[in-house]
Amino acid sequence: MLNVPTLWTAFVINFLALGLIWAYILHSYPSFEAARYWTGSALALAAGAMIATLTAATESLIPLLLGGTMVVFATCLTAMGIRRFYGDPVLWRQTAAITGLTFASLSVFLFGYDSTTARILIFSVAQALPMALSLKLLLSKQDGRVEAGARLAGGVAIIIIGICAFRALGKLFQIGTDFSFTHFNAPQSIAILAQLFLSMVCNFGFLLMAMDRLRNEVADLALMDDLTGVGNRRQLLQRLTEECARSDRSNHPFALLVVDLDNFKMINDTHGHAAGDACLQHFTLMAQTRLRPGDLLARTGGDEFCIMLPASTLREGAMIARRIVEVCRADAAGCAGTEVPLSVSIGVAQWTRDIGNLPDRLIAAADHALYVAKKEGRDRYAVYDLSPPLAPEPEIIPPQPMRRHA
Repeated sequence: MLNVPTLWTAFVINFLALGLIWAYILHSYPSFEAARYWTGSALALAAGAMIATLTAATESLIPLLLGGTMVVFATCLTAMGIRRFYGDPVLWRQTAAITGLTFASLSVFLFGYDSTTARILIFSVAQALPMALSLKLLLSKQDGRVEAGARLAGGVAIIIIGICAFRALGKLFQIGTDFSFTHFNAPQSIAILAQLFLSMVCNFGFLLMAMDRLRNEVADLALMDDLTGVGNRRQLLQRLTEECARSDRSNHPFALLVVDLDNFKMINDTHGHAAGDACLQHFTLMAQTRLRPGDLLARTGGDEFCIMLPASTLREGAMIARRIVEVCRADAAGCAGTEVPLSVSIGVAQWTRDIGNLPDRLIAAADHALYVAKKEGRDRYAVYDLSPPLAPEPEIIPPQPMRRHA
């Protein structure tokens, strides 16, 4: 049979290893806040077990009091990490209340009125409560599904809560083995090892949750332009392919705008690349004010953007293009001092049956219209229409100076 120091030593070694793993994850991904609490939880569990081992070397029960309180605090940190993982605020007052009441209650039944039954009951409830309060988050659906790691952690948490309940009820009603934290018999040793194993599995579930979250963040970054924060060419092609397939099935049109910043090379050459970057960022902000929810703005090249307009006709695409041209003109008219005025040329095209599932054909059509807009003098839009083949904007508005932010 394993003795008490051996079991506590196993706790210390395992949770120190878990703490190092979470600390490494936290160091690699500082923005992943849940890892802070799970690192603290693992290290606090190791510290609690380490303190509890001193009980075997001394007649005092103070190490048992401190170790038990530390284990409860570690469980609260675990629950706080779960809340932070799902974006909920952490509840420090709740943690302080549970930990403080545990310490006070255990002190009363250790030094005031000696009752092993009361101590086991208090410790079991305090250990199970934070996990019970976290079950709803772990087992709730995110994006229509329960994550595999959360399902695993939630299932293990239920088993741990069950063990705590059995331990408390067993002691309360004197069912089965007499539980004690200072003298373990064979069944108790097995139960403690089971809890150690389950705690490791629970943390493995948290690791799966972290991997899934970080993988999704990396996938999102792969579809985003670093400078402007909008979609990149990969995301545009992915969405265009999906939209072409959807339109091919339903025969519902959608529109595509290809946008080019006029004389952008001259802006870079004259004012520097920092000014050019500021212009790109400023344009994305202006364009987004004229787009609708569901429209996709993506940067596809140095100074070229594309805007996908789902469920939109050529006429609706032309209206959006007009709004973007006009907001750039109005913005350029207010430029003063070192500000760099900016204008845009836009080509508009609509999906047709001839395009089918080939987004490159739609991009080529919008590019063709963009070429006409530039040929007509820039600072305007043109539409690609099969009848007539290509029709630029009918109205001619005198070009304005160009724009912005030095």
